[in-house]
Amino acid sequence: MLTFNFSPFPVLETERLIIRRVTNEDANEIIALRSNPETMKYIPRPLTKTTEQALEHIAQIDSTIETNEGINWGITLKGDSKVVGIIGYYRIKPEHYRAEIGYMLLPELHGKGIIPEAVKTVIDYGFNEMKLHSIEAAIDPDNFASERVLQKIGFVKEGHFKEVEYYEGIFLDSVIYSLLNKK
Repeated sequence: MLTFNFSPFPVLETERLIIRRVTNEDANEIIALRSNPETMKYIPRPLTKTTEQALEHIAQIDSTIETNEGINWGITLKGDSKVVGIIGYYRIKPEHYRAEIGYMLLPELHGKGIIPEAVKTVIDYGFNEMKLHSIEAAIDPDNFASERVLQKIGFVKEGHFKEVEYYEGIFLDSVIYSLLNKK
């Protein structure tokens, strides 16, 4: 079984991005991301509308990092410390060498290759540093942009689960994609 230690926190870097720990100073950016109906369209969670809610979300992120149960990063553009997106591993299953990746980005930055760049880097970290064997992504079947990102990177569709999650009075479908570590 895998064990993780996210201390010191790993800061990841790409050609255009710094992928770093989210801090309380990022509360306004968390609100911008998680209060935006467009950003949250395919994420069945309540909108974050207040600083208190944003700080609670950051505390939840910190808790999973401190207990080595999950890891989330803020995505920033080089030269600007403002968080424009979030990416991380949720629902890590160390006994199965598997984790679920998730991500979000401000809508005004969609289509600029930021998410594929961040996802590739976080996948490299997952396979090379965390020693994961497989990474999954659970997406809304109508989230075609996310589906294209996953397919472009090499993820394969594993299944379409009908009405697998209940949120705000509606049963939602989920499509699972995965990528195996072939190294």
